[in-house]
Amino acid sequence: MANFADLLGSVIQNNLGPSGQQRMGNALQDLQSSFGQLSGGGAAGASQGGMLGSLLGAAKNSLAGASNNPLQAGGVGAVLGSLFGGGGDSVKGALSGGALAMIAGVAYKALMNANQGGDAQAPFSGGNLPLGLQPPQTAAEEQVVEQKTQLIIKGMMNIAKSDGEVSGDEIQRILGKAQQSGVGSDEQAWLMTELSKPLNLDAFVAEIPNQEVAAEVYAASLLAVEVDTDEERDYLRQFAEKTGLHSSVVQTIHQTLGIAAL
Repeated sequence: MANFADLLGSVIQNNLGPSGQQRMGNALQDLQSSFGQLSGGGAAGASQGGMLGSLLGAAKNSLAGASNNPLQAGGVGAVLGSLFGGGGDSVKGALSGGALAMIAGVAYKALMNANQGGDAQAPFSGGNLPLGLQPPQTAAEEQVVEQKTQLIIKGMMNIAKSDGEVSGDEIQRILGKAQQSGVGSDEQAWLMTELSKPLNLDAFVAEIPNQEVAAEVYAASLLAVEVDTDEERDYLRQFAEKTGLHSSVVQTIHQTLGIAAL
């Protein structure tokens, strides 16, 4: 059975440039400020914060050091590597699912802020929290997590395709990195198939089940590329429009990641 949480961790760890790494660092620091009480440990922290609390607790000191002295700390990239996995089986390490938790946390904050302002509804797949911030409890919830993780990865690939096809050499590089990270053959085959498909935004949007997943995909898309071409900016605008993401949700996602509005 494919493990898309491992694949997401591998894709993020192995394919983000310095700006993407910095955006993830910005997100973790912003979420620490917003939801830092969830990382305090104990039963209350575990029940309220789920994976987000664990992730923020592990990131707190390391990110502070990397921000203050990147060379001494090994940089934000090294911090993210320690959170989301290094090589081989470490992708499946102590914070398995950390990449999804971080992305879900960004979306959760944006949807909650919009809901408080009366701009958007914020139904969550796990009840009070999205699945990804808390572990699935049933087979049905496991399926929801798998499906949303697939869509997040597809979104990261789609924005990369928005200004041109992914070359054969780039596909092989991505697959090679995934294999080195211990990602299984099923996930590698799925990744190759998806990377080889032409971009079809309307078909992709039709797969997005709700605002929760739309916000998560949007946040992950901002991590996948520099967002420095008209095609990438146009793709993001169209994705937000076609999925019905409210402007306040989009704005909060940009703020959390430390990215200027489009």
